[in-house]
Amino acid sequence: MYCKIDDAVKASPRLAPWRPAVGIPPTLSDAELVTLAVMQALLGYTSERRWLRFAHADLRHLFPYLPLQSGYNKRLRAASGLVKHMIRMLAVDTAFWTDEVWVVDSTPVECGRSRETAKRSDLAGWAEYGYCASHSRYFWGLRLHLLCTLSGLPIAFALTGAKADERQILLGMFETEPELVTSRPHQTIIGDKHYFGRDFEQALTDSDLELLRPARKGEAERRGAHLFKPLRQVIESINQTFKGQLDLERHGGRTIDGVIIRVLPRILALTVAIWHNDKTGQPVARSLIAYDH
Repeated sequence: MYCKIDDAVKASPRLAPWRPAVGIPPTLSDAELVTLAVMQALLGYTSERRWLRFAHADLRHLFPYLPLQSGYNKRLRAASGLVKHMIRMLAVDTAFWTDEVWVVDSTPVECGRSRETAKRSDLAGWAEYGYCASHSRYFWGLRLHLLCTLSGLPIAFALTGAKADERQILLGMFETEPELVTSRPHQTIIGDKHYFGRDFEQALTDSDLELLRPARKGEAERRGAHLFKPLRQVIESINQTFKGQLDLERHGGRTIDGVIIRVLPRILALTVAIWHNDKTGQPVARSLIAYDH
């Protein structure tokens, strides 16, 4: 991954964060910085200070220079565009990118629990109260909307308030990146019961996309109903990878930029693992076992 990022930045210098023309170049390269962030996510360090203490003690042979926590966080925020670019670049470089079936779902990203946090946090106004039907709980925070292949490879994603309409977010992903749809005629999308509505389904049909979802109460049984129970477990397991192995809800972000740059490396970490497993012929594409110790 380090080599891929380094080559990409050298080939397209515009991917690197903006820096003034006159000044001292950073000792830690952008490729090394992003590699550090992905290693932090894979190794389960939710605290940047603890991660950098570990890196200073055990990784100095890999990274001759390591910044302090404030410099590390500041540079990561500036590199969010590079991280997003690498997520897509590595995803396209896998055999799973051309899969004809996508799954779509959203999962809570909790940002606080106390009433005082909800009132005084810098996230107030973006983060909000929502309900997670899968776990029968209310939460205060955001939602990560994921469009993935059945192997868990992220195709598109969005981070929104907890009450955002999942259907509109999905349509917004396609409006933002129309090439996802135009390059894949007859693509199938599998979602849960929340992805319903005549206008919503017509919009997908007009884009040559086929939606499969369970029937809602009062509806006749829909096509593909026998697939939903096993595939629902696939969707839940992808979310569990983010939460159980990549500590998505323990991100520790307290500002908008802080949350974004803590979520993006986790998405990149999963993408990198799938990409590397694909290239090395591993039997399970979404396995992180080889990278989490």
